Amino acid sequence: MSSILKSFALLSDATRVRILALLRHEELSVAELQEILALGQSNISAQLSRLKTAGFVTDRRSGKNRLYQLQPPRPKDQETHDHLLALLDAATQELHEAKHDLTALKLVRRKRADTARSYFDALAGKFGRQYIPGRSWKALGETLLHFVPPLIIADLGAGEGVVSQMLAQHAKQVIAVDNSEKMVAYGSSLAEEHGFANLDYRLGDIEDPPITDGSVDVALFSQALHHASRPEFALAAAHRILKPGGRVIVLDLLRHSFEKARLLYADVWLGFSEVELHEMLERAGFQNIEIRLVDREAKSPHFQTLLAVALKS
Repeated sequence: MSSILKSFALLSDATRVRILALLRHEELSVAELQEILALGQSNISAQLSRLKTAGFVTDRRSGKNRLYQLQPPRPKDQETHDHLLALLDAATQELHEAKHDLTALKLVRRKRADTARSYFDALAGKFGRQYIPGRSWKALGETLLHFVPPLIIADLGAGEGVVSQMLAQHAKQVIAVDNSEKMVAYGSSLAEEHGFANLDYRLGDIEDPPITDGSVDVALFSQALHHASRPEFALAAAHRILKPGGRVIVLDLLRHSFEKARLLYADVWLGFSEVELHEMLERAGFQNIEIRLVDREAKSPHFQTLLAVALKS
């Protein structure tokens, strides 16, 4: 009976419930729990210490980290353990943060699995630092585009259309949408000047683009989503215009605190966290969502870029 009463006491705190629910799925470090729960290190460490003292969690050393997991039950304690899991399930269902936590856990798992990330980050950081005749990001981009099949692409929030014109060299059709009449007029004149008959500039809002439902293979937001008043509407619209099996690609800023961006660049949102972007894509109806950090600027304020790719089933 004392063990059951102890379970009730421990599960009376929402933070402990969230921690136990996560450790039921995955062995995690304090830093990873901080990232998922968005709580301070001292709070999480204190809760883990209490859970460990009570015999609900155990830990082990892994390199510089200490990883925590649920304490496996001994045969004689199996019934009490089952009661704990039943209480944990009931308590978790009452917490609106639980779904958010599981989404954040997926991202932590993906970061762990991406063991090559640090290597490629270092490699990318060296690209262009030393001058080599003929080597540039544009040349690399042009080369990689040759591996892309001829698709119908919607460039949503295209601006003057630099990306649209690169894509038009290999795509079946590119529909460039922007809400600025001057941008659309300028982009259209460039397309005509360069002979891009497959590049169609259209005036419209990315939250309701003037594109037929189910008509494009790829919907691209290249640093455009943080300019949308309602980014979730823009993603829902992208889902609408995509063919079944089509993909959305989002390049946007990781959430930052550089408030001057609102004035300097007309940014509506100061970027997005990985979890926020994942949840917006999920609500829009996308599946197979992959999000990763792909760049960090060397100069202050050190903007970081997220890449998200998702599928319309």
